[in-house]
Amino acid sequence: MVLWQIYTIAGVICIILEMLVPSMFFLNLAIAGFITAVISLFINNADILVIDFIVLSLLSIFLLRPFLLRALKPSKDKETGIKAEYIGKIVKVTEPVTKYSGTITIYDERWDARVENDDEIPAGTEVRIVKNDSLIMYVERV
Repeated sequence: MVLWQIYTIAGVICIILEMLVPSMFFLNLAIAGFITAVISLFINNADILVIDFIVLSLLSIFLLRPFLLRALKPSKDKETGIKAEYIGKIVKVTEPVTKYSGTITIYDERWDARVENDDEIPAGTEVRIVKNDSLIMYVERV
């Protein structure tokens, strides 16, 4: 088998492994394998190609992998979904809201609600949603 074919097959196997175990590790080895396959078209010395593959793999793991992981990691500062839509809305209390229990209605939907202090908000009062924690909305008096 020709050297470029060996490194191309190694790259394809690493891509398949990356699909099975998404860790951004095997992708770096695949990139090194494909680059080494291109280099092997010009250099026929197997020892030099092994060294090239090792160096390219290490460079890819230590330089490229942190950027890939950061790009795919969701930002914690970004607010999406429920948080972005409901924060700041004025809603009605349907059951008295305390630190431990209570409900509000938002667009005719019933949500659990809490206050952050020891205040108790009676039913029928209008409140503002200040934050949410999973399915619990935290509110304050308007």
